[in-house]
Formats: sequence, structure tokens, C-alpha cells
Amino acid sequence: MIVVIPAKPRRLQVTRMNEPTNTMNGRRSLKTAADFGLIMAIALSAIGELSASSGPVEATASPDGNKPAVKVSGLKPPPQGSIPVAFLVSQGAVIIDFCGPWEVFQDVNIPGRSDAPFRLYTVANTTAPIRASGGMKIVPDYTLANAPAPKVIVIPAQSEPSAAVLEWIRKSTKNTDVTMSVCTGAFVLAKTGLLSGKAATTFHAAFRPFAIQFPDIRLKRGARFVEDGNLATAGGLSSGIDLALRVVERYYGREIAQKTAYDMEYQGQGWMNPDSNQVYAEARTSTDEHPLCPVCEMDVDPATAPKSVYKGKTYYFCSQRDKETFDATPDKFVDAGKKL
Repeated sequence: MIVVIPAKPRRLQVTRMNEPTNTMNGRRSLKTAADFGLIMAIALSAIGELSASSGPVEATASPDGNKPAVKVSGLKPPPQGSIPVAFLVSQGAVIIDFCGPWEVFQDVNIPGRSDAPFRLYTVANTTAPIRASGGMKIVPDYTLANAPAPKVIVIPAQSEPSAAVLEWIRKSTKNTDVTMSVCTGAFVLAKTGLLSGKAATTFHAAFRPFAIQFPDIRLKRGARFVEDGNLATAGGLSSGIDLALRVVERYYGREIAQKTAYDMEYQGQGWMNPDSNQVYAEARTSTDEHPLCPVCEMDVDPATAPKSVYKGKTYYFCSQRDKETFDATPDKFVDAGKKL
């Protein structure tokens, strides 16, 4: 089957809950070569010397100049046409998890090209409207059955995946350059079995449940993102922006990724150092004065929080759902707290 690739990816079509449906305006016009040259001059002056390369990216070096933090090969873009990027969504999909990477991919401009480097589209079980986080309404572009074959898949945090979704990920990943999860989208990717025996990360408040549920996956605390073959997992929320910039770098080199970040007015540097989430590297310690939820390790208020007593000790929870999760297998969470 021949898929016709449009010259420019369209904007994601969404509405706010309880507001009329509106279609986002078309993608911002591509900048002229003169504009590109001027902005690049400003960017280079402001940022300093760039480790620019349009060739394969063999490794990303740590900022302190030590050995490379990640060893992966560069990705080869097609000689013509756009790279198809599928955003897998379902009820409750977290907006920044997929809209952040969407913005990155749509903002990439390659000198001398008139077409967009990436073609972006949403995929779901059906094309029926879904509600993302905060009430955003999304009408998916394609179903699992008719979606174009992707070279990149983005999996945000979302509702429990169906068997059909997991099979679509497994089948599609056989031919992707990158299948990436963001935040607790790592749980969806992990349920496919593709991460078994590999390294991965997820949202910091989900470290403990992830480690318990998937003991065969090497959880990396303190990682902004983790790459393993054609699989990649990002930490929570804004980490997806960094992983998307990293994917751009692997396709088109450091300079293009740096230019994309500059155009977005994104000043984060995490995409150049996968180990830059060190603030989450060590598990927080729960004390009587400052108790933490044993499920998600977040702060709780003992005066109002749900609680359970296990082996003579009282545990407080962020939510009733976390309490129920703990009560089902309390020993696992207590033991995990000692190890993490």
C-alpha cells in the first residue's frame, strides 16, 4: 500500500471540554532560508560552540566530559518524504506527554527542504473522540487497523491498554526506528513484553509500582530518558520533550536539534544528558514527621490522608486508590521501600 505523505503535518485537532469544536490553524509557515541563517547566527552566538553533526550520532557525552552517557547509533532519515510519527492515545492521555514531543517534531526545519521532516498523526482503538487530561477532546486520525506504518511511536501516560493496543505496539515496533514512552506510558510499553531484560525509566512517583510490577526490567532512577535498541523511555511529563529532541538529534544531528530547541524557546539541556534527572535518583525517606505515600513516595497529610495499619505500623496514602493498591500486597511495597 502506498501512503501519500503530505508536505506539512497538520496541527493536532483538539477542543476544550464544554467548548465548541475548533480546528487548530495550520502549521506555522516554514521560515525562509534568510530567516534561518539569521536566527542560526543569533543561536550560535548565544549558545556557544555546538557539537554539530549531520552524521550518525554514536553517543551522547556527559556535560562534564566523562565517558558517553548513552551509546546508540544514529538514525537514517529517508532521502525524501517525511518520517511518520504515530502518537498512540486513549482516554486520560496526559497532554504534555504527547503534545510536548508533538511540538518538537513539528518545529524541526531542515535547510534546503520544503517538506516537513516528520509527519504526525494520532492513533487509537477507534476514531471516536477521547478525553485527554484536563478535559481536552481529541478526535484520533486513525484506528489501529488503518494507521500508516510508523517509524516513530510515542506512547504517553494513558488508560489501561487493550490487548489490541499491545499487539499493535509489538507488531509496529518490528519496523520502527524508535518506539518511545513518556511518563507512565512506560507501563503500557512494559506490558507488551518488549522491555523485558532491558533498562527503562518512568515518572518518579511510579518508580516503586513499576519495579514491583516489572521485576525483569532494570529501572533507572535519575534518568531523564533511557535508550535500549529501538526502545526508549522518558521520565515524567516534560522529559518527553527531551527524548523527542534526542530523537531529532539521532536523525539530523546536534545542530538541528539545538536549533529546534532554540526556536521553541526551550532552554532545558536534559536531552543532551540522559542522566540529568539525578534529583530523583535516591528514594525519599518517610519519617513520622514527614510521612510519604509508600506507593508513590509523595508527601501526604496524616490529618486527612487515607491510612492502613500493617504489622503495627501506620501508612498514609495520597489517594484511596493508592491505599487499595498497598492493601492488596503490602509486603511488596514495604520490601520495595527497603531496597529502593
